[in-house]
Amino acid sequence: MALVARAGAAALLLALLTGCGAAVVPVIPTDPPTATATFTPSPSRTPGAGATPTATTPPPPVTATGGPSPTSLFGPTSTPAPELPTATRVANPNAPRIEYFTSDSAAVAPGSSVNLFWSTRGAAGATIYRLDETGARSQLWNVPPDGSLPIPTRRSDRGEVNFVLRVGDGPLAVEQALTVALACPDPWFFSPAPDACPVEPAAETLLVEAPFERGRMLYIEARDRVYALFNDGRQPAWLSVPNRYNPAVHPELEESFVPPPGLYQPIAVLGFVWRGSDTVRNRLGLALQPETRFVGKIQAAPAGAGAETLYASSADGMVLRLLPGGESWQIITPP
Repeated sequence: MALVARAGAAALLLALLTGCGAAVVPVIPTDPPTATATFTPSPSRTPGAGATPTATTPPPPVTATGGPSPTSLFGPTSTPAPELPTATRVANPNAPRIEYFTSDSAAVAPGSSVNLFWSTRGAAGATIYRLDETGARSQLWNVPPDGSLPIPTRRSDRGEVNFVLRVGDGPLAVEQALTVALACPDPWFFSPAPDACPVEPAAETLLVEAPFERGRMLYIEARDRVYALFNDGRQPAWLSVPNRYNPAVHPELEESFVPPPGLYQPIAVLGFVWRGSDTVRNRLGLALQPETRFVGKIQAAPAGAGAETLYASSADGMVLRLLPGGESWQIITPP
């Protein structure tokens, strides 16, 4: 019965729809759409006025812990020892001392006196030494602890004079040096002048000079010596010999020797040395022209330890300089 009733209802519904005459579009059922979530950002917090942003501090580095510390391959690292204070030596209040040691002149002329003044404390007496050219103590004066003393210089002294004042003995001895310059009393006979002060004024004398193939010869009457100056590059660069020529006994030249054309045999004083010395003859060769006799000047400068540098006029208007010990010689050309 129920089945018959449901069939009748369906037929009735179909009749009504057919009677209306409308076209019906069939509906196809589909799955409902899935809703998509939309992200809405939350509003940012705005800092208040005058707020200062705070820097973010990075996390501290992670240090491995829990195991033994590694040991250096070269052994444990040494720790430097702390510096200890340096002990300061306390001055002995009873030790002698020098208050001053001076002169009343910055420079004196050779031959005049140097006036020395000194003052000491804690000493019964003092000693003044004069030093020689080598710095050795050559003279001494025992003097009171305070006072003055004039000390004469020599006319031949040059450059400076040096003194030392000493008080006390042994480890408590105290010394002080003093240097006094010596004025140069004599000018040089040529220019440019050397820096050193000449030993004495320029001396005027007879000179005999001749040029040779490998140097020159020079006779200085004031010294009565013959100088052979070599330019062959060997040592010594020059040498000197005393004059032994006597015109009443020795021939002026060797008559049997005839030099090649353009060369000359030296004669008289120069020739006597040239003929008598194989070294001079072989190193110099023959003269390039006859000797020249003229009046010139010589002068010397001290070179220490009793040595000197000799300066002599040359026949060509120049000046010859002979350094001590035969070391070398030069030609000075005046301006």
